[in-house]
Amino acid sequence: MSTPHAASAPELGTSPRTRWAAVAVSEVFAPALLAIALGLTVAWHAAGDLWRGLGWGALMVLFTGVIPYAFVLLGVRRGKWADHHIPDRAHRPAALLFGVASVLVGLGALVALGAPRELVALAVAMLVGLSVALAVTFVWKISIHVAVAFGAVVILALVFGPWLYVTGVAAVAVAWSRLVLRAHTAAQVIGGALVGAFIAGAVFIVLTR
Repeated sequence: MSTPHAASAPELGTSPRTRWAAVAVSEVFAPALLAIALGLTVAWHAAGDLWRGLGWGALMVLFTGVIPYAFVLLGVRRGKWADHHIPDRAHRPAALLFGVASVLVGLGALVALGAPRELVALAVAMLVGLSVALAVTFVWKISIHVAVAFGAVVILALVFGPWLYVTGVAAVAVAWSRLVLRAHTAAQVIGGALVGAFIAGAVFIVLTR
């Protein structure tokens, strides 16, 4: 697989070190990886026990991170998409629709098995956020990276306390990386931040308060 965004790098007026830093941030905080980390963290908190948390978390991230990401990688391997970030907006709805379906199945499993309230709320927040992103993607290339990053910040702060808003630094770094790599415009990055922070965050608040 080719290095993400390598083809567009020569067009940028930034140094190679800055470009590679942006690539690293985009990869480390990729949406699927963030979804997995967030799901495991919230599951641990909601279950109140490490092993129960790992069990619920494994079920959660299977449908919200692992399966959707595997679908994307399979599409890349078959040549459907340029890379796992799916840079062409016209190609994104298929992957997002699959993600919505996968999260919906996972949500059903969580509810049926009596998962902790916070974990169910997180799954619903992800479902609504993905659905909004899917609807927007039909007409505009919103940043999924930024949406997931800012959504994660708000939900972590709601679960563990306001001090975790400090993780917003990482979300801002994600936004910076998408701009440096010219994967999105400033407006698309802001749009992603609004979807993640306000829509997913609001859904989580409503379902946990």
